[in-house]
This record gives sequence, structure tokens and C-alpha cells, in this order.
Amino acid sequence: MQGMGRVGNIAHPYEATGMDWDDLRVFLAVARTESLSTAGKRLKIDPATVGRRIARLEEATKARLFTKSPQGYALTEEGARLVPHAEQAERATLSAEESLSGPGGLTGLIRLGAPDGCANYLLPQVLARICDANPGLEVQIVALPRVFNLSKREADMAIAVSRPEAGRLTVQKLTDYRLHLAASQYYLATHPPILTPQDLTGHRIVGYIPDMIFDKELDYLAEIGIGPATLTSNSVSVQLNWLRHGAGVGVVHDFALPAAPNLTRFLTDRISLTRAFWLIRHESDARLDRLNRFADQLTREARAEMGRLESALRQDETRA
Repeated sequence: MQGMGRVGNIAHPYEATGMDWDDLRVFLAVARTESLSTAGKRLKIDPATVGRRIARLEEATKARLFTKSPQGYALTEEGARLVPHAEQAERATLSAEESLSGPGGLTGLIRLGAPDGCANYLLPQVLARICDANPGLEVQIVALPRVFNLSKREADMAIAVSRPEAGRLTVQKLTDYRLHLAASQYYLATHPPILTPQDLTGHRIVGYIPDMIFDKELDYLAEIGIGPATLTSNSVSVQLNWLRHGAGVGVVHDFALPAAPNLTRFLTDRISLTRAFWLIRHESDARLDRLNRFADQLTREARAEMGRLESALRQDETRA
């Protein structure tokens, strides 16, 4: 796509400038990260080269595309007008690459954002199987306890714990999952018995930091009607490790229990939560066959893995 006069098939304000796709790719990276250095890391080129490419693009367009501030590089009005056309060129390039690669296995890099519970205890084995079936595929899991900004391309797709109701997004349910109260066998053996929800009074509760609960679906203790928690973290993994070490009782994802075999669920007939993971993509990616195929495989494998884990958990508790 060297020397294109149009971005994709749409005319834009800089039609006669002969812009280079590689420069537009750099432009998009800076627009999304608001940083030369971060864009350079994403593109695997040095920041100085990023700066030169932006300067070359500004010379070609005869427009200033960014203003620099202490917070980073912000789009100017001209830069903002260029973004949708550059994104269309990006989609056209990806579609062309997909059509040339044919219907074989998935290849290239896909970055997936996910909450840390899902990222730590469900996705590793699921994505390992997908990569085994697609040797040319490279996957990055970005595990953060927050919602991802797909417009800034922090990830190609993201998993969330509630279905978004706004934004230019496509959403599909990945899988349902369940949560129950759990504690270590040592803790349950050395503290007063818990036979009813009322017996939780006086026990130390592990949970989320209240003002860092980024989604109402994570406010488990309020829904159950227990707490407040006295050991808190915004990380599911930290909470699970507290429970593993006998620090108290808390709500645990059933699918995480294989990683903590010394934990025991209790009051399962009285307290049980059901949630869902949602797979979210930018709507402009809906026609990219590669991402569609990955999403289909991810959904299929996640549901199969969830079914396997729940079945194994029931069998273990029956034997116990």
C-alpha cells in the first residue's frame, strides 16, 4: 500500500498527499497510546523513528496531527479527522492479509484483555489448546482488574464480567460461571463451624477493596449480605492466596479451585452466585475473518473447559 492517495476506498482531506501505510500505522499507534515510546514498544521500533515517521506524515498531509503536553501526545482536530480513514486502511490491510493466507490455521498476534481471575485460572489452559491447534498463532493476555479501552486498541478483544450497553462494540457471551464461599481446610478446622449464613458473623472475610470494585457484578458480599471484608484486594489472585493460607473465608470462582486444592466450598446449598464472561470487540472488526475464527474457537474451548472443571469439582466433592 505504498504511496496511496486514498485510505481504503474512502476519499479523505489529504487525498493527494501519497501517504504511506507504514506511516499511518505509526500514526494510529501514537493516537491510541498518546506516547512515542509506548507506540514504539507496540510496533517494535525506537521512539526516535516513531517521531520521524509522524513528522514525515505531518509534512505529507501539511497538517499538524498531534500536540505535545505533559500528559503525552494528543490528537489535533486534523489528527482526529484522519483516525477513521487510517483505521479503514488498517482493516483493509488485515483483510488482504487474511485473504492471502487462505483458510488454514490462525496466525499472527492477538492481544486479549481479561480480568485477572479469568486471565489466571481459565484462559491459560484454553489458549494453550487453541495455540496447539494453530502453531502460527501468538497470543498475549493482558490481565488487569478493569475495563479495557478497545477504541485505543489496548487489546484486539476483551473479556468483561458484565455486558456493555454503550459504545461501538460487538458482544457475545463467552461462558457462564459460578462462585461459592470457600475457606482452607485448616481454617474451617480451627474456627467455629459455619452451618448457616448467620454463622459467618465473627469470621474474617476476604474480598474486594470496596472503592476499587470496577463493576457491580463483582460486589459479591453486598449481594450475599455479609461483610464488611477485613482483608481486601483488587486482585482475585491475592484474595485466593489469602484463603489458601488460612486467612479467612471469601467468595471464590469455582473454576479457580483446581489451583487451590486445599480450599473447601461450604454453604453451597444456601449461597451460590452465577455470573458470565462477555467477549467484546470493536464493531469495525466484525468483518475480520481471523478474529471471528479466534472468537469462535475461544468461545467453544472456554465453554468446554468450564464444563470439564465443574464436572471434576462435583466428582471430587462426591468422593469426599
